[in-house]
Amino acid sequence: MEGVRRTKKVRTTRPDPATARHPDLVDRRFEAEAPNQLWVTDLTYVPTWAGVAYVCFIVDAFSRAIVGWRVAGHMRTSMVLDAIEMARWSRGTTLEGLRCHSDAGSQFTSVRYGERLAEIGAVPSIGSVGDSYDNALAETVNGYYKAELIRGPSRQQPWKTVEDVELATLGWVHWHNTRRLHGYLDDRPPAEYEQTFYAAQRDDLETVEIP
Repeated sequence: MEGVRRTKKVRTTRPDPATARHPDLVDRRFEAEAPNQLWVTDLTYVPTWAGVAYVCFIVDAFSRAIVGWRVAGHMRTSMVLDAIEMARWSRGTTLEGLRCHSDAGSQFTSVRYGERLAEIGAVPSIGSVGDSYDNALAETVNGYYKAELIRGPSRQQPWKTVEDVELATLGWVHWHNTRRLHGYLDDRPPAEYEQTFYAAQRDDLETVEIP
């Protein structure tokens, strides 16, 4: 008989007391009237045989779509910036007025993070330390990820490598965005919900009143 090795809980939120924090611009109101008005982001982790895989998701509050993500063997600011770059590329539009909300982890209070958001027209919003309700939407998506993929019913073995987690996360994000039904979206997936929104926008533009 072989004993089970217990995993040590990893802290993904480590505030930097030397860094000034941006204000909370969301106040637990995780709603938006259109895409690219409010993104939320957070870090979570997955134990593997080869070490810890850290995961960052960026979620659009309007549709609950995951617009950017990154899996890495570290949780330095650079991994968050990689997720931001994916989100900016995937949206392919101006992001002026966008709020990007997170917890008070050092990655999100860093100068590099704030500067990059400013370059794409966004502003940081930081919740309080140690209060998951201040970043509840991001925490909810992390919960889906853990329950549906990482500890899902089809998972029989521990994760072996960070690369295994990354590949599986790629498939899960695609499923989440294109097939997962969300009660908040009237039981529609995020991609369909956004398509409906943009179709309505086009119809409004094409409707011209003739005097």
